[in-house]
Amino acid sequence: MSHHPTNFQGSVIDAIREAILAKISADDVQVSGGGGHYTIVVVSSEFAGKSMVAQQRLVYGAIAHLMAGDMAPVHAVDSLRTIVP
Repeated sequence: MSHHPTNFQGSVIDAIREAILAKISADDVQVSGGGGHYTIVVVSSEFAGKSMVAQQRLVYGAIAHLMAGDMAPVHAVDSLRTIVP
């Protein structure tokens, strides 16, 4: 795992999960990783009928503020899975 400098205080994993749940009605959100690199799995009926790109845009839109700036706590999402229940 690499290290990405950030001035973020608190759990980045919790912040990612909470940001997604604030924007997407999800049955399950799993986040793992660290050092600026994260893996995210989101299960949501909101993804039904949407293309994979549209599904991923919803998730990235929810966490955009955590990826903004030079000292952002999220440097990369190494894997993003969106699942329709």
